[in-house]
Amino acid sequence: MMIVLNVLLYYLVIIPISLLPFPVLYGISNFLYVIFYHVIGYRKKVIYQNISNSFPEKSEKERIEICKKFYRHFCDLIVESLKTFTISEKQVLKRVVCKNPEGIDKYFDQNRSVIIAGGHYNNWEIFAVAVDALVKHKTVALYTPLSNKYFDGKMRTTRGKFGLTMVSTKKIKRYLEEHSNDLMTIIFGFDQSPPNPRSAHWMRFLNQDTGVQLGTEKFAKDFNIPVVYGRINKEKRGHYSFEFFDVTDTPKETAPGEITEIITRHLEADIRAIPQYWLWSHRRWKHKRPEGR
Repeated sequence: MMIVLNVLLYYLVIIPISLLPFPVLYGISNFLYVIFYHVIGYRKKVIYQNISNSFPEKSEKERIEICKKFYRHFCDLIVESLKTFTISEKQVLKRVVCKNPEGIDKYFDQNRSVIIAGGHYNNWEIFAVAVDALVKHKTVALYTPLSNKYFDGKMRTTRGKFGLTMVSTKKIKRYLEEHSNDLMTIIFGFDQSPPNPRSAHWMRFLNQDTGVQLGTEKFAKDFNIPVVYGRINKEKRGHYSFEFFDVTDTPKETAPGEITEIITRHLEADIRAIPQYWLWSHRRWKHKRPEGR
């Protein structure tokens, strides 16, 4: 029964919505904003608390304005993510550009793989769909499998339809070992709340004690892979660019926690510059700093 419901939801709801033109989708987004912000207050307490703790220097009026702008962006993100199920490569490349592909391609020319470290800032879904067409390397992205196997498969197919390979976080080490001769761009998202706070790197981030996962740094050192920070910019509604910033091309020579600190500071600077584009609705600070960390 569950499989049937999943199929019906996908083909009778998601795909028809995905096929709608962008102007109609943004009309839906405007409607969702009213529902999410003014009617049901979707995670409003979590969102406002996260923003308040991150920007104690701002007035309540300024925090509320960030909150409203976040909801508008979040609703755009929902409809744009639905659009990726049916978007063509031509449409994607009209809406997503890379400002400095040489920031990645130089490692291809050096016969080296590279890690892109990024956060949940702006539209990472459309970045995942577009990235393989915009860099020379084979692209690989880590992800945590969904509990719903049907939609997990649909998500992997959608993100990978133009070349990106999705690899489970539990299988990435074996994958890298088995493909050690391939030139890859490996995409790590590093701003989720760590599953084990004691094994995280603890630092001040957005005015709060924050545990940061060490996966990016660990794999960079284990496999001696250079690291760049990937920033996604929102140029206008439905149009994005991304650019790369060097972190290190000698990861084994860095101090413990150094790579993690650098990429997190990059993300923090982006959030402080335009705060509404980060994913404030997730419970980023659900763990407290353990004693002695």
